[in-house]
Amino acid sequence: MKSGAFLLALSLAGLTAAPASARETDQPPPPLDFTPPPPGTYELHRIMRAPDGQVLSVDGRPQPLSRFTRDRITLLGFIYTTCMDPEGCPLAYRVFYRLRDEIQATPAVADKVQFVTLSFDPARDSPAAMKRYAGSRLEEERGVRWFFLTTRSVGDLLPLVEGFGQDVRYSVDRSTGRPVRQLSHVLKVFLIDRSGYVREIYTSTFLHPQTIMGDIKTLLMERGGADPPR
Repeated sequence: MKSGAFLLALSLAGLTAAPASARETDQPPPPLDFTPPPPGTYELHRIMRAPDGQVLSVDGRPQPLSRFTRDRITLLGFIYTTCMDPEGCPLAYRVFYRLRDEIQATPAVADKVQFVTLSFDPARDSPAAMKRYAGSRLEEERGVRWFFLTTRSVGDLLPLVEGFGQDVRYSVDRSTGRPVRQLSHVLKVFLIDRSGYVREIYTSTFLHPQTIMGDIKTLLMERGGADPPR
């Protein structure tokens, strides 16, 4: 997608958005149709360095994204709060939610992992909107920290979207030829190591707590050849 088209699409404010039930965490993720390899028996190569840029936390403070993608293993996903596609943002949220519970129950892992949920709809997803979306799942002092971020403008967002290779587009009402306020995107979630390199990119097929947990343990084993955290 060309940058100009993306900028035009995201500047179409004021169109009607339908409410979404993005946080239906009682639905389990779909079962895997394969058995993941044991942690540490494979290598996750460096794909690219995670891009950096200015984001807004739920309190409205501008900060570099790198503040949320360094020092811990980071699971980052792009969302928008009005997403209605069950295989899109709601799926990512459910997987994050269930994975956090599993990680919290693994003391050797819990304080080494953080989640980032970043909106690509700055026109609607203000810091206050992201705070409402997060509910009680905001960052914690201990265990898995979960950050809910947005950007001040499309200009701040665009380098991040393009840097991660996250495609976004608007749907079009074919009867009128006019864009409707419904973002469309291919679900991607990024696993970032402690040095800020993307090591895995998950689509809906592989976005499963079991798969991600194995990859996290594999990254934690890279230094010193330790046994998988339990």
